[in-house]
Amino acid sequence: MHKVFISYHHKNDQTYKNYLVDLNKSFDIFIDKSVNTNDISDSLTPQTIRRKIRDEYLKDSTVTILLVGTETQYRKHIDWELKSSMIDGQINKKSGILVITLPSLNCTSWITAHAGEKEKIYREFHNWREIETKSAEAQNFSAMPERIIDNIVNPNANISIVPWDRIENNPKNLAWLIEATANSRRTNAYDLILPMQMRDYNRPFASFI
Repeated sequence: MHKVFISYHHKNDQTYKNYLVDLNKSFDIFIDKSVNTNDISDSLTPQTIRRKIRDEYLKDSTVTILLVGTETQYRKHIDWELKSSMIDGQINKKSGILVITLPSLNCTSWITAHAGEKEKIYREFHNWREIETKSAEAQNFSAMPERIIDNIVNPNANISIVPWDRIENNPKNLAWLIEATANSRRTNAYDLILPMQMRDYNRPFASFI
């Protein structure tokens, strides 16, 4: 059974994290290694928080699940968790990454990254497009963290993006995706060029003239 770190926006998307934990309690799919609310004090320095996430929570996990909601891309802690998951450190080794888009996004795109995934998760779909440029994928996944966009267009990294309804009430799909993601982690060569996000920022405001 794989140790899984769940990265998510605690304020907005705790309900979905709780659902995964409850699903796991019922079907024994993974070992939860994620940070819970108030586990790490915001009063600590950014360097200390990053070290604690990396060395205390990610150190022996093999899969990071990213839950993507409307504000996910704006959260610095999520970016720190993602980059730490992609790095082979002295204590923690790189993990496979599985992205789950939440219903709040109304996202109509997804990406398969592993052999057999189309047949296992999307049996009814037959017309698939190839991965496009970074700018095109950023439009297809407008709420996605840039670090994920960098790596879904990276031919040396296998990251699946799956909609919530494919794993909700379907523990077999979740278990299959976790296993496939864990198996790809050693061969993933992530794009790490993007610097770590140093502050939270809000959705840009639009104005009407």
